[in-house]
Amino acid sequence: MKKLKFYLPGILLLIIFSVSCVSGKKHGDLQEISRQFMNERDTLKIRNLNLSMQNRELEARMANIDRDMGKIRKEITDAQNSRDKAADDYNRMSARYNELQNAQEDLVKGNVKETQKLLGELQTAQENLRRKEDLLRQLGQNLDNKKASLDELTFELEKRNARLAELEKILDAQKKIVQDLKTKVSEALLGFENNGLTVSMKNGKVYVSLDEKLLFKSGSYEIDANGRNALKKLAGVLEKNPGIQVTIEGHTDNVPYASSGNLKDNWDLSVKRATTVVRVLLDGSKISPERLTAAGRSEYLPVDNRNAADARQKNRRTEIVLTPDLTELYQLIDKY
Repeated sequence: MKKLKFYLPGILLLIIFSVSCVSGKKHGDLQEISRQFMNERDTLKIRNLNLSMQNRELEARMANIDRDMGKIRKEITDAQNSRDKAADDYNRMSARYNELQNAQEDLVKGNVKETQKLLGELQTAQENLRRKEDLLRQLGQNLDNKKASLDELTFELEKRNARLAELEKILDAQKKIVQDLKTKVSEALLGFENNGLTVSMKNGKVYVSLDEKLLFKSGSYEIDANGRNALKKLAGVLEKNPGIQVTIEGHTDNVPYASSGNLKDNWDLSVKRATTVVRVLLDGSKISPERLTAAGRSEYLPVDNRNAADARQKNRRTEIVLTPDLTELYQLIDKY
């Protein structure tokens, strides 16, 4: 053990020297990959927002359809009542017409003046009868049109209900995937939660937040043994869930970094910490590098805006954001 302590400074110097010797081209490639993954992450956020907006729009349109259907049903009821009334009038007119015909036959040999009067009444009754027949045909046609409109709206509503049910099914599946992932991560990191590490769900993603004290010394981007152990346990979960995209974000407080060595400011420190976590996750694991994105947030995304020591301590953190595969959900959105 004493020999290990004696050689440890030399080993650390050798590791630092090796990291600093990474070629500029490779560093540039890593930055380009990081930018690409950040762009993809922003795209996912936008599409997720679009999905929420489409769901709200769909629900509003369904409410409008329900109101239209209620209005059409009332119009159909009114049309049926009008048709029934016209039918009653038609029956009364028919009865009166028959009465007049009989009276005409009785009076054909009687007074000519009375006969002419009856003929006039008969013609008036015939005209009224034709008008009633025309009204009945028009009411019947209107009723058929209303029923056709109701059938069309009903079909449209059924289509929208089917789409909404399919969307809800996939969203529920996504929520279950995220919940199961959170459970797995929490179980793997059980010994670290509430000791500088928290696991939470937000916006359909799992967030693993690690305080600075769990991973790094102040102003450093070298991970200690305890932090490395926590990351290795997390790497085991990521290996078993290959469909999860991983974004590592480094965060600092708002105290200006005292420039020294390769680090110029808090931007450099946050990026270095993120890339260090990426390397620890990949070291000895089967995680595909294409799944990982390293991002430096510097001091510009605090969790506590107060200008106090405890607030600055909260802001000095590393967040590992786990995003499930949403391909099926996006394909369904594009389909419609």
